[in-house]
Amino acid sequence: MATSSPRTRVIVWFRNDLRLLDNAVVARAAALRGQSDAAEVVPVYVFDETFFKTSKRGLARFGAGRGKFTIECVDDLKRALRGVGSDLLVRCGKTEDVITELTLTGANDKTIVLTQTEVTSEETDMDRAVERASKERARSGGASASMERLWGSTLYHADDLPYDFAGGLHDLPDVFTPFRNKVESKCSVRAVVPAPTANALGSVPASVAGLDWMPEPKDLPFASAEIAPACEKWLKDGADERSVLEFKGGESQALARVKYYLWDSDLLATYFETRNGMLGGDYSTKLAPWLALGCVSPRYVVSEIRRYESARVENKSTYWVIFELIWRDFFKFFALKHGNKIFHLDGTANRTASWKSDEKILKAWKTGTTGYPLIDANMRELAATGFMSNRGRQNVASWLALDAGVDWRHGADWFEHHLLDYDTASNWGNWCAAAGMTGGRINRFNIAKQTKDYDPSGDYVKRWIPELREIPAAYITEPNQAPRELRDRISLDYPNKLNLPRRDFTEMGSPPGPKRGGGRAAGGGRGGRGGRSKSRGPKAHAVSVYDHVYG
Repeated sequence: MATSSPRTRVIVWFRNDLRLLDNAVVARAAALRGQSDAAEVVPVYVFDETFFKTSKRGLARFGAGRGKFTIECVDDLKRALRGVGSDLLVRCGKTEDVITELTLTGANDKTIVLTQTEVTSEETDMDRAVERASKERARSGGASASMERLWGSTLYHADDLPYDFAGGLHDLPDVFTPFRNKVESKCSVRAVVPAPTANALGSVPASVAGLDWMPEPKDLPFASAEIAPACEKWLKDGADERSVLEFKGGESQALARVKYYLWDSDLLATYFETRNGMLGGDYSTKLAPWLALGCVSPRYVVSEIRRYESARVENKSTYWVIFELIWRDFFKFFALKHGNKIFHLDGTANRTASWKSDEKILKAWKTGTTGYPLIDANMRELAATGFMSNRGRQNVASWLALDAGVDWRHGADWFEHHLLDYDTASNWGNWCAAAGMTGGRINRFNIAKQTKDYDPSGDYVKRWIPELREIPAAYITEPNQAPRELRDRISLDYPNKLNLPRRDFTEMGSPPGPKRGGGRAAGGGRGGRGGRSKSRGPKAHAVSVYDHVYG
């Protein structure tokens, strides 16, 4: 009796790398198939229920906006794969179960699972569970299975770092400036890996069922029944008309945004001057959501910036976008070094402080009814659109953690629920830093001054708080301090400022002092091209909040 030849199946497990261009996992799959045309490549994405559960503080972790954006990203990836002759199997449930089902079990069959390296515990725990289950499944029929993890989420490759990556990055500094100085002087950004050519991945074998299925919001494992209809409405109706941008998920959208911001509009050339804006789509790159889900790689962004510098102009603005991408790298590696400490109340520095869970203050912060117009406007924008500017994030984090003294993890939870650009390392690392729990300087923002500096006429505040539309600019920071006659005439209905506790910052180490300017850094200079010359870039504070790539 004739027996079938052993098969090789390559499972491409997409996670936060939803793209074909500059994707090490996809390139590896194409290479493996190139070694043997008989190898089957099966791309798969799972809406894993793990990430849709409630947080330890009882909040649904995955909100409607994130659901909408992720569905779009996955759908775009599926279309791209079909465009090169492959396809994407999409499932909801447990990744471990899905990949185990796809694992070959015939005698001498081989399954290779390829996935992007992740750094935080839920993802790495899932890695191990998938690897273990796949191996057990394969062995049950005399086959074998293995997993390859490939680095691909950062600007600088982990293997190129001038730190002890194999030893857990114990020598990585806990503040940004020395990290930036060292990587800029000693590392180079690797070249962009081309997208697969037609048929490089082959076709998905006919034995893989369900390739025509794409989930609707009702199919996603949301933690509450109310989220799915909200997600469906968002998909159907689009973003709030006040949104800075119509964020639509997918690699094609990400590449179009890079092209627009650099080549079509020349906005890159003035990024440094405009980056602190809060209104409109053009004050910053707005690449954060696509970067977070891996629809575009930071290496591709930098390669386009370098090309732009050669063709048009090289200045402080072109450098500053790269500078922000290095911040993104820093928090990825910071999370890898410190593990679950970025989720702990006392943070990575084990600083002790008095925190509380004041439901009244927390509810007012979430709903944009604190009586602080700049805070309220930003929080309303976040809830309505899934986005908030860099400037806004600095202020709302400082207010909740340092002014109100509320357990900062409630803020991180709220951002995780809402942000289209949610990324575990960036979100939790930045919130930990905003609360002063990473060591170093504590940056507390003066909200009234921030309003006067960045929204002096109140245009942003009035866009999101219509009840303040008729308030003169002179009273935009304290609407209820306007003359009684004016308040009566416009029927002002806006809450008084919440009474906040007086906080003793000495218990956290060094006193913070209100921060005037804000942002991650101040100062001038331009870093060396290619990362090999001595850095002359801007000085950064030891601890600060939210990089402008989010803005």
